[in-house]
Amino acid sequence: MRHPTDGTLRRLVDEPDGVADADREHIAGCPVCLSGLAAAQEDAAVAGAALSAGFAVDVDEGWRRLSHAVAAEGRSGTAPAAPTRRWPAALRSPVVAVFGVVALLTGVSAAAAADWLQIFRTEQIAPVTAPQADLVKMPDLSAFGELKVTEEVNVRKVADAAAAEKATGLSVPRVSGLPRGVTGAPTYHVGGRVSAVLTFSAEKAARTAAAAGKTAPPPPPGLDGSQFRLVAGPGLAAVWSEGRPMPALIVARAVAPTAYSSGVPFKTARDYLLSLHVLPENVASQLRSFSGDGTTLPLFQSLERMTVSAADVGGMPATVLASPDGTMAGVVWMENGAVTAVAGSLSADEVLSVARGLRWDR
Repeated sequence: MRHPTDGTLRRLVDEPDGVADADREHIAGCPVCLSGLAAAQEDAAVAGAALSAGFAVDVDEGWRRLSHAVAAEGRSGTAPAAPTRRWPAALRSPVVAVFGVVALLTGVSAAAAADWLQIFRTEQIAPVTAPQADLVKMPDLSAFGELKVTEEVNVRKVADAAAAEKATGLSVPRVSGLPRGVTGAPTYHVGGRVSAVLTFSAEKAARTAAAAGKTAPPPPPGLDGSQFRLVAGPGLAAVWSEGRPMPALIVARAVAPTAYSSGVPFKTARDYLLSLHVLPENVASQLRSFSGDGTTLPLFQSLERMTVSAADVGGMPATVLASPDGTMAGVVWMENGAVTAVAGSLSADEVLSVARGLRWDR
């Protein structure tokens, strides 16, 4: 039998009931694993001492900061100083869907604006995987024009599932059975809609191409000065944490992202941006393989941080994400017009089991 992962050893320290009996028996009789377990216990003691130093923890504020940080995830993996200058998080990383789907909210309802043309609607989700070194080279939207966030992310805690449904208009998925080691009742969080508008600038796009050593071709008619409004939300999340620094389980939903244009079709804008050759080629080639009708939402993920695989949930195609050390996993899919995600400090099999057992009361 292979040795259990470092994540399993740490889980034996933090939540021993969540470790399979076969792993327990192996560890108990294996000198290598016992040494690893001792190291995990020492790390836990150090972390526990640091966390018990008398600091007051504001969970709600922490959640808000997490949402802003994920929404503005920078090329270095840390939140930049100016979150309104980054790619909408829904288009950057599945971490959004895994730990705070409410931070997907990158737009405001524009359907009522008669002069806007819907050019993108999410019907499916597809991963875009590349080495981290390539993903950090990707420019943000402000490299192609003026990006203005007109409504900020606003995440708040609500009393219960009924309040979450009332605040968002979304049904809350009901968990049929909690995985081993996840106990208690969840807390509920909701996020309202936010908005972002990009005014495309051919001059700025040309400068971005020149900085990458490329020459920008002339833009198609109507693209220079055109506007794009990014739309999504609202969203909600049920979180099982029980005082842990990271949630044990999250079940979240958000209205899927949509985009509107002042007149330029989706394929015209997409093909021109790809023609600038400012994206890493392995990323650009994956984006080119998507349908040009604007129905596939890309989830960017570094090969080093997560493994990506395909599955199905209720007959719907799903993307499964798992950390290499086995300590975190998530599954993301489209359900009834919303991005739905299950994630936490669990295995891929466990999050899939939760996802497939969800009940919908509305």
